[in-house]
Amino acid sequence: MDQVETIALLMGVAWASGLNLYAAVLVLGLLGASGYAVLPGDLQILTDPLVLSAAGLMYFVEFFADKTPGVDTAWDAIHTFIRIPAGAILAVAAVGEVDPALQFAAFLLGGTLAATSHITKASSRALINTSPEPVSNWTASITEDVMVVAGLWAALTYPWVFLAALLLFLLFTAWMLPKLLAGVKRLYLRLKELFGSKAASQDPG
Repeated sequence: MDQVETIALLMGVAWASGLNLYAAVLVLGLLGASGYAVLPGDLQILTDPLVLSAAGLMYFVEFFADKTPGVDTAWDAIHTFIRIPAGAILAVAAVGEVDPALQFAAFLLGGTLAATSHITKASSRALINTSPEPVSNWTASITEDVMVVAGLWAALTYPWVFLAALLLFLLFTAWMLPKLLAGVKRLYLRLKELFGSKAASQDPG
């Protein structure tokens, strides 16, 4: 891999991990195992049948959890402690055996990208859950899955195209994320006020 391909894969696997870690592992593992893509040495572990089986099982669970209102938010909260460090580790694996300083830089960059995509996903899904109908959850979840598959495929085959698309995503996120977080804060305060008033009304004193 040349430098551009390595950077695209590093960023691609970290970004995708923040959206859906198990889909990212499964896609990369299947592409590597089928010979469609040549993965760096440290990512070859993803082609192991045990890793593919575990990723496939967890993706199956997440496929339904991620599309159920309320459950998806709880799932995202738990995976804050899984997706972000996993994205950082996979980013290091993508650069392979290089200078430790470069590996640490990849770890920081990978963790930051994974955190960015994860927080964007989690906050937007929390707001989507204010709608009682399930269609928006399914639409958002399937869109995210398609983005992971398409993004990793582009990172491996058209790295410059992926890097340009990722830049647009990050610019959009920089504009949208403050609005999403403000919306989540308003939702939290509204729920706190609602449950606080209920508790006060039920207080016999």
